Amino acid sequence: MAKILIPITGDDDTDRLLQDEPLALVIGMLLDQQVPMEWAFRGPATLRERLGGRLDAAEIAAMDVDEFVGICAAKPAIHRFPASMGARVHELCAFVVDHYDGDAGRIWKGVRSGPALYERIRELPGYGEEKSRILLAILAKRLGKRPAGWEEAAAPFSDDQPRSVADVGSAEQLLRVREWKQMMKAAKKAKSDPT
Repeated sequence: MAKILIPITGDDDTDRLLQDEPLALVIGMLLDQQVPMEWAFRGPATLRERLGGRLDAAEIAAMDVDEFVGICAAKPAIHRFPASMGARVHELCAFVVDHYDGDAGRIWKGVRSGPALYERIRELPGYGEEKSRILLAILAKRLGKRPAGWEEAAAPFSDDQPRSVADVGSAEQLLRVREWKQMMKAAKKAKSDPT
């Protein structure tokens, strides 16, 4: 059985989905705000289960937005704000269909430049500057997708400081990331600030 590269949720099957299914990773990263990391990255597996065992961008994009939001809001909800985040996931899936023929892996497949990959990620609905840099760092640090210049494009999330989900390769590392975030919060600093 393949090693789990993003051990974030505490469930091996859910974590394996994140590394094996690009859409799951992109959705999980989208959901990673204002909720614990484990909850955010569990969202794609919850959606897959509720959608009949498939997580398909085209199927999601073809659904009525309100119907999809209802699926996201069913208990347990996929996010603290299931309506707004459900609508964002729907919009993200429509973008993946329109720009990548429904294959989220095409966002990074064959991209040889870190800055070009950052720009592709940054175009995704719901992805701001920080979220884009973190996803780029996840691709490089956890999944081995390292186009030239990725370190600069993902900075500061490309460094060795345990500051984001990109730095979680074990339960111990998850604790270090959480401790670092709490320290930064107490100091009223952002994840991207130097220590």
